[in-house]
Amino acid sequence: MKFSLDILHWQALAPGKDSCEHWIQWANQSDIVHFSGEHPKTPQIPMMAARRMSIGSRFAVETGLSLLAAHDIDAAIFTSRHGELERSGRILNALAENLPTSPTEFSMSVHNTAAGWLTIISKNPLPVTSLAAGGNSFQQGIIEAQSMLAGGAARVMLIDFDGEIPAIYDKSVNSEFLPYAVGILIAAGDGWQCSDILSTGNDCVQNVPQSLQFLRGYLTSSPSFDVDMNNGRRWHWKHNL
Repeated sequence: MKFSLDILHWQALAPGKDSCEHWIQWANQSDIVHFSGEHPKTPQIPMMAARRMSIGSRFAVETGLSLLAAHDIDAAIFTSRHGELERSGRILNALAENLPTSPTEFSMSVHNTAAGWLTIISKNPLPVTSLAAGGNSFQQGIIEAQSMLAGGAARVMLIDFDGEIPAIYDKSVNSEFLPYAVGILIAAGDGWQCSDILSTGNDCVQNVPQSLQFLRGYLTSSPSFDVDMNNGRRWHWKHNL
């Protein structure tokens, strides 16, 4: 598979990372450094709404609101590997202990919670979809954006995010890069070319979310970089200078 696109803008949030300067510094370090520090504030989200959101959804919605405030956007895609897993975990624990479940927890445990909050808070009824494809969710969102652009959308916003996860999953998920949200604004064009390629035996798989791998490559101004697919293949990104 091979396709091309233009990237018009980006936005991202994570603990200790709430400015372009923070992210550029992080991207240009020799090793990928895990996140630490205070959670960024989300001033565009009303306080009563923020209190009901998981941290992952807050980061995702704040990122989306920032892009919406600066650009005309025709459609949005939210991708997340874990979605509202933290909230779902609390529901399952309550059921296991024969305790009543919270109506708020139940109503906001669905995977498209963040997408719904974005349209409600922004009062913008733009078309929105939510996707989950395991560790390949971000790149599948990129493919979904291609179909939206082919269908007539001029600018598509992609928000990839994940929040905190229950401790029971610590051994199977690298939580050093959680929570986070990465947003990019995509348009049709030839600025960047992406293709899937076979991994070589010397390739080292990065245990880092795809969108963070992408953002790191993008911010280093590298002419090309790879994003892991976790199945013996990689996504190769090339900047058409």
